[in-house]
Amino acid sequence: MTETVAIKADNLKKYFDDVKAVDGISLQAARGSVVALLGPNGAGKTTTINLLTTQLKPDSGTAEIMGYDVVKMANQVRCRVGITFQETSVDPALTGMQVLAFSGELYGMKRRDIKRKAADLLDMVELSEAARRKTATYSGGMKRRLELARSLMNTPEVLVLDEPTLGLDPQTRAKVWEYITHLKNEQGLTLLLTTHYMDEAEHLSDTVHIIDHGKIVCEGKPEDLIRGLGDETVKVTGAGDAEVFSARLEKQEYVQSLSRSDGESIHIGVDAGQKRLPQIVALAIETGFSVHEVGIERPSLGDVFFSATGREIRD
Repeated sequence: MTETVAIKADNLKKYFDDVKAVDGISLQAARGSVVALLGPNGAGKTTTINLLTTQLKPDSGTAEIMGYDVVKMANQVRCRVGITFQETSVDPALTGMQVLAFSGELYGMKRRDIKRKAADLLDMVELSEAARRKTATYSGGMKRRLELARSLMNTPEVLVLDEPTLGLDPQTRAKVWEYITHLKNEQGLTLLLTTHYMDEAEHLSDTVHIIDHGKIVCEGKPEDLIRGLGDETVKVTGAGDAEVFSARLEKQEYVQSLSRSDGESIHIGVDAGQKRLPQIVALAIETGFSVHEVGIERPSLGDVFFSATGREIRD
């Protein structure tokens, strides 16, 4: 393992009875990068980060954080990792400053260092004015920002964010995005985040790992994954023999990618949507496929997910 790799997982598996929560996941994250695990609820994202952060032990496979094995050297891993969870867990009886101070004490920090570090972090997440207020009075967005600050008290080298903007309003969500970008660009942190928001993964991450049913089904830079689908996507919805229609489409030289949903919706990656649309409709008529709706759009990470899994991302 080279010094440039911050996170490494090799064939991680974790089963709960008959449920294959994590089923052979392998990934790497370079130092100073943002890596996203993109997938629907229940895909295995949270279990994966629980394995990487020593909260669960894998049934098989290995993982390392900053060169330390997550099972054999768990204490060294914990000293180098910060984490925020899906559910906020701040004590409502404590003030924002007290939450951070308590966290610093758990890490064995000196009192003067705790005070300085907490003040700096509260300023970063724009909670300085609320530092002396009990967190029971905080909004959901304020609690989320406080948890982000708390995860940084030990000055981690790797920060793990589990659904960091889940349930936040658009303004607070945008602020969290700013903090994440700042932590990467200004402090050089390596960040691993889970999300089921495709725009979040596309906007923030250097590398995306699309995960479903405990497996990574697709991975790469967001722009490369999107480019691989073609310049434009023609979406055709209708009724008839979709298999015959799809088989004919796949033989056309202008078709760059093709995927189908569980119903009668077909996504066709092409070089030029307006130019190819009449040809696609004509081919549908030839094969007896009745077109109910058709549209042209630029491909997105959502289309990548659709292509990789064969269905729309679940909420």
